[in-house]
Amino acid sequence: MNPDQALDEFTHLVKGPEIDLGIAALSIARIEHPDLAPGPALAELDELAARSSVSAVGGRRALDRLSRFLFEDEKFRGNAEDYYDPRNSCLNDVLDRRLGIPITLAVVVMEVGRRVGLDLCGIGLPGHFCVGARVDGELVILDPFASGRSLVRADAEAVASRAIGRPGKLTDAHFAPASSGQIVVRMLRNLEGIYARREDWTKALAVIDRLLVADADAPTHRRDRGTVLVKLGELHRGASEWERYLMRYPQARDAAAFREELRRVRQTLAEKN
Repeated sequence: MNPDQALDEFTHLVKGPEIDLGIAALSIARIEHPDLAPGPALAELDELAARSSVSAVGGRRALDRLSRFLFEDEKFRGNAEDYYDPRNSCLNDVLDRRLGIPITLAVVVMEVGRRVGLDLCGIGLPGHFCVGARVDGELVILDPFASGRSLVRADAEAVASRAIGRPGKLTDAHFAPASSGQIVVRMLRNLEGIYARREDWTKALAVIDRLLVADADAPTHRRDRGTVLVKLGELHRGASEWERYLMRYPQARDAAAFREELRRVRQTLAEKN
């Protein structure tokens, strides 16, 4: 699938009335795997649900059984050894390798759970992503990166503090269910950081193009698109993006720094003429 077609497909998925999280996650994976067909991964999710022997009427027992099945029987686990491998962010690879990061492992849990009738949600803690379920009026939180370990609020605060590198108190808002759209955006932001870390600017650009669709109101994506285009040597296009960013957000905290960067790029372009 060519890049424009893949972006058009992603746009159709996330702009529809309801986002299918599994299909959207596989659409994101096409950045890393351009020829990926979603059928096999979706069939694997169906197969996992069928083999899980989980019944939605089981309440907390059903949730615990699903967790044991995925993390003990099927051996899904967090890839702490190579956290920034982009395959950890691709649902198809997570299903194939049984390795992932918190958010993609959470997607596996939610998508398998949905297939057996469990009402699960994503919980986007600072720096860490979990799965939540309401059981008898109480929120039960599972940490998919820690083999589905159940977290009380103090545990969740400790996990989030470690993830962001400083102590922090969580509010009720941190435990609100994340929408499918919010999960898609968080997956993309993770992947953008991974590609930037690897200086894979072409793929980083593909991620930002999707963020501009899924998270259109955020100001930083236009700025970051300009930065990546400059990294790719596309100085005219990069400068144009920075100009658009600065025109729309002239009082941004980084506006002065980017005006200076823009001046340097314009000078470079003038010297080439």
